[in-house]
Amino acid sequence: MEALRREDPRRFGRFTVLARFQEAASAVQYVARDSGTGELAVITAARPALAAVPAFRRRFQAEARTAERLAGGWVTPPLETGEADDPELLWTATAYVPALPLADAVGIAGPLPERALRILGAGIAEILSRVHAGGSVLQGLAPGTVLLAEDGPRLTAFGPLGAAAAAEARPGGQLSVRLGYLTPEQVAGREVGAPSDLFVLGLLLAYAATGTTPFTEGPPEEAARRIAEADPELGAVPEELRELIAGCLAKDPAERPTAGTVAAELALEGAAGLARGGWLPERLAAAVADQEARVRALEAPKEAEVTGTADPAGEPEDAVPADAVPADAVPGAAAEAPEDAPATQTPTDPRATVATTDETPGTATATNTGDTGNIGEDRGTTRFLNTGPKPPQSDRATTHLALPPGLPPAPGTAPLPAPAHHHTYGSPAPYPAAALPPSATTAPGNTGNANSNNTGPMVALPLPPAPTPPEGSATSRRTLIAIAAAAVGGLVVGGGAVAAIGGGETAAATDAKPPAPKPRRTLPGQPPEPRWSYSHPASESAPLTTALWRDRLLVVTSESQASAVDVSTGKRVWQRADAAKGQAAVVAGDLCFVASPTEFLWLAPKDGTVVHRVRYADGFTDLPDLQVGRLAGHSGTVIWFTGSRTVTVKAPKPKKGKKKAADKRVVQAYFFAYDIVRRAEVWRTQVPAGRAPGTPLYRVVAERSADLLVRQDAVTLTAAEVKAAKGKGSIRSFDQQTGKLRWTKQYGTAGPEAAVTGDEDGVLYAGTGVHLQSFEADSGKPLWRVEGTEGSAFGTPLVAGPVLHTTERSRQVGAVERESGRLVWRRSTEVPGIGSAPALTLSGSGKTLLASDATQVTAFSAADGERLWKFQDIGAAEPKGATVSAPYRTLAVGAHIIVQRDRAFYAFPVA
Repeated sequence: MEALRREDPRRFGRFTVLARFQEAASAVQYVARDSGTGELAVITAARPALAAVPAFRRRFQAEARTAERLAGGWVTPPLETGEADDPELLWTATAYVPALPLADAVGIAGPLPERALRILGAGIAEILSRVHAGGSVLQGLAPGTVLLAEDGPRLTAFGPLGAAAAAEARPGGQLSVRLGYLTPEQVAGREVGAPSDLFVLGLLLAYAATGTTPFTEGPPEEAARRIAEADPELGAVPEELRELIAGCLAKDPAERPTAGTVAAELALEGAAGLARGGWLPERLAAAVADQEARVRALEAPKEAEVTGTADPAGEPEDAVPADAVPADAVPGAAAEAPEDAPATQTPTDPRATVATTDETPGTATATNTGDTGNIGEDRGTTRFLNTGPKPPQSDRATTHLALPPGLPPAPGTAPLPAPAHHHTYGSPAPYPAAALPPSATTAPGNTGNANSNNTGPMVALPLPPAPTPPEGSATSRRTLIAIAAAAVGGLVVGGGAVAAIGGGETAAATDAKPPAPKPRRTLPGQPPEPRWSYSHPASESAPLTTALWRDRLLVVTSESQASAVDVSTGKRVWQRADAAKGQAAVVAGDLCFVASPTEFLWLAPKDGTVVHRVRYADGFTDLPDLQVGRLAGHSGTVIWFTGSRTVTVKAPKPKKGKKKAADKRVVQAYFFAYDIVRRAEVWRTQVPAGRAPGTPLYRVVAERSADLLVRQDAVTLTAAEVKAAKGKGSIRSFDQQTGKLRWTKQYGTAGPEAAVTGDEDGVLYAGTGVHLQSFEADSGKPLWRVEGTEGSAFGTPLVAGPVLHTTERSRQVGAVERESGRLVWRRSTEVPGIGSAPALTLSGSGKTLLASDATQVTAFSAADGERLWKFQDIGAAEPKGATVSAPYRTLAVGAHIIVQRDRAFYAFPVA
């Protein structure tokens, strides 16, 4: 980190620049402060020459959007991305989180202990699990893109740009890329998939455990062969983790474990749970604290204090070489720049490192001064956070990329001899057709030197030509290196089509114009710390239903039993096999009511003891063999449900001379009201049977003083009913006192599967095509309509006082006035793609709206739609099982929201 130079900008949007963090081949990073909130941020500003390249610009923007979607947990959300009309302006801002890059941490304290390795691996695997669940690949793992913060790991790269980590400038404008972080399939030019991320995760864990990356030891020209064929040397890896890491490093992608499996084996309670109470070794914790103190002490420099003279090529005279500047030492830097982060990084230490720049542009050496503190002459660039001597780096550069022949060498650089050999690994990322040279030929090589490991094969990549310099001026060395850096991502992408996580797009060769930037919205923050978390035992069957009993117990039913969790502590208090396969618990006086497939049960809330039971054969003696369906709803002490039985109807006596017809088996179906406190039937009414096996499934969509409005699930409609409906759904009205059917009506174009709900005033809200419309329930008269999103459909809305909260398959959530249909607000959950509409839950206070789908839970302010936070979790996976993909569910309890995904439960405080 150093003081600002004269040419550095002083502001990026609302951010005031405080200091220059690091300068790399493709971007410059700055520490800045939000002028509105005073919070610290890290700005990553792309080089103008690269910002003007459409392919680079699209990838930069796509990976920033990916960071937004993954924000939360171990990913710091971007604060803002500058997408102005100026083609040379491209930047992103992320919140500052005190942390050290993995490479720095290993340099300071050596290999990590086993517990820290587990937390590191589990945290990264949790991110990968979320990425892979969406069918994408991350490609952003390297020692410089993984940060170690006080509470756990952080990831700062989200696609091919970040994957080309540790690109270093070398003499002659070459870029040294650490081939040790490629995969066998990339070396072979095959398609990159989710297993590729697991291979690199194995490399990272081995590096963190030993201080060296497998496959980098040995002749550089044989690195590709070692990656593709050699067995990794894992003798120094802790024995408890050796088998898992070896599995990740399997040559065959099909033999590698899933991300969910890795996360579960490393930390069954999750990385956050294992990291509680601290996880960093003492030296690393002190280094993180020291870094934070120094960064927070920064103040905006006065213009007169910023010094530094630029040379004719635009390079400041006192520029700090790349390998003397801490890369990613200030976390939160966006994922677009780590491609050129130097692999040799500066750990945090009060001692100083002297950086000297050679007279030949493009060459730099770093001389460590140890404990002497001899900083030397300060020629105008103040340095911060320099740390003294470093241990030898075994994570060596193993190949080099050279500029194509079409680009002139840097000023003062002598021609270099041709290499004795060259290899091409994979295929480069596509660039605009106009930018590609006619052919990709072997570039001039480099003899190298022992100090920098500057030996090995050259890889020639097709690169965009350098911008034409002003007549009479020398081409800027910085510009050449910046353009070369853009191609490093091409090497890492490898052959085949890549489902890049940055939005699924690659840099299309035929598209020379970047897409118009989308309007920016406020980004959600991280979720609050859960009050408790509970994991349903892996030895038991997965949960079927969950419900709250008096805001005191979370009752979970499964195939094998029902169990109860104390809402205040998250501890399981009892389990009861009698209630296996039961339906959601309901309050029945002082008891907990559960409906099983064969009987009604009343359980003691303290210990789950069965206090009462009514078998259906005993409670409905006149309906033998009654099969009870799902509960349709409940209110107070009354529940509503459907049931059916099959009876034999004897054929009538035939006429004389005629043969007797066969008896018929007929399904009789009923709709019941039952008082669970008095344990007595209130009424029943016969209704049409449903599709085989015959029980129609009802749902009460509104309860009024005189009647119930009921909707039948479309999947239980018979073929004859579907044909008669002509594509429209129906609502039935049943008398509250007698159960008598009062009427059946259709509403507009609402289909059998359209979302429908109603209120106590007799108004129905139904999805009609892509719109949401309200109707008078009794007359069917339309009242108002809310326009939906093209190609989408509304899900079940939620009535909340004078407001109706809406949800759409396009992941839009909103609020409209119930009386007029006027839109109050509408926001996106920012989940990519179109799936089922999120399910809505309102907090107990009515101030927070939760939207849950298969990808995440998003919290909004119910009043104005401000996105408050979002939460994602990998769920609980068996050690050898598949990644969990169950949807999220939410339940409101007092001042908390309980979030469930499969076996995992969390209690979050909410407003």
